[in-house]
Amino acid sequence: MTSISMTRLDSGDANFKNQLDTLLAWDDQDDLDIHQRVLEIIARVRKEGDKALIEYTNRFDHCAIDDPLQLELPKAQLKAAWDQLPVESAEALQMAAERIRRYAEEQKMTSWQATEADGTLLGQQVTPLDSAGLYVPGGKAAYPSSVLMNAIPAKVAGVGELIMVVPTPHGETNAWVLAAAYLAGVDRVFTIGGAQAVAALAYGTETVPTVDKIVGPGNIYVATAKKLVFGQVGIDMIAGPSEILVICDGQTDPDWIAMDLFSQAEHDENAQAILISPDAEFLEAVAQSIAKLLPEMERAAIIRQSLNTRGALIKVKDLSEAAEVANRIAPEHLELSVAEPESLLPKIRNAGAIFMGRYTAEALGDYCAGPNHVLPTSGTARFSSPLGVYDFQKRSSLINCSAQGASELGKIASLLARGEGLTAHARSAEFRINS
Repeated sequence: MTSISMTRLDSGDANFKNQLDTLLAWDDQDDLDIHQRVLEIIARVRKEGDKALIEYTNRFDHCAIDDPLQLELPKAQLKAAWDQLPVESAEALQMAAERIRRYAEEQKMTSWQATEADGTLLGQQVTPLDSAGLYVPGGKAAYPSSVLMNAIPAKVAGVGELIMVVPTPHGETNAWVLAAAYLAGVDRVFTIGGAQAVAALAYGTETVPTVDKIVGPGNIYVATAKKLVFGQVGIDMIAGPSEILVICDGQTDPDWIAMDLFSQAEHDENAQAILISPDAEFLEAVAQSIAKLLPEMERAAIIRQSLNTRGALIKVKDLSEAAEVANRIAPEHLELSVAEPESLLPKIRNAGAIFMGRYTAEALGDYCAGPNHVLPTSGTARFSSPLGVYDFQKRSSLINCSAQGASELGKIASLLARGEGLTAHARSAEFRINS
């Protein structure tokens, strides 16, 4: 066994709330040096276009590009990657894509209209974005599942053109990522990454078109660039480290729970894995499972540091209190590993994705269950939601007044406008009042 010194908390302690706040604290303050460098990259891409893009790509990704046309992958290469996947891999990717698409189809918002008694029509028109950009990490961090999760909802929404950017260090592409792009219907793929790719999508170059919204995960440079271009384009979210919170009644196999905690802790040293239970003996059993199983893990060093610095085992008095603590944490992933998850569910208000029952491992949601794995982190589940089709749709209000409706509404608008001192508003409405 290996030693793990996870934080132990008890909700009965007088200082529990402060201890919990300390555990959850995440310093996401911008590094001013990174901020300044990203600003410079964005400014150069805006000013110099393809020239700057090529220079940064050659410098940071160790490529040897001299022609902007080399930045785009031909569609035939995407199809070839799909065609050459082993049968089992292709089938797994296909089944995951189909499940994600079926779930996304249920999310589509629809237009509506309603006519009032006087003939005035009110409504809402829902339309897809004209274009969207998908950032995909490259190199060793290759995530075909992320391609599916970001691209399929965009396509279901009806986005006109979906542009994918993915860095290719030393010119190396990842077959899984390209195959996923082909399967999801990505329209164009550019082999660029980093802040320069975000800038290119936001402002356009001679080769890379502008988009209306940028989605997808990336490193600190990518996240900073997304913050800085927001307003020029939309963005999905600024994601923090991965998180999992498990509520367990003490009756699930401790090895299962330990591995569920590992599943997020292995992402990086700053990931957070927390177990809450009213059963003190079970918490200790899971701690023993963690010590037993950790040496088997390929990413044991990362998991160990994650658990030691940000992980926790929390004792509560009952499952209702466990739900209260969970709502305070507002986790990205929440497992309800209890006998009756349906009974506990109404008490959960804040969570990105909720995995119900002992058999529902969070990892299933990462890949193939159907719901999106792009989720709010760092407590933002208090006010935000998973990525979905609705993120690629926009709403326009519809108002079509009849003569009678314009007259009656005009009287109300006139009074309110004059109350605000906006005479032109008032007179505009008054012109349409029947004398």
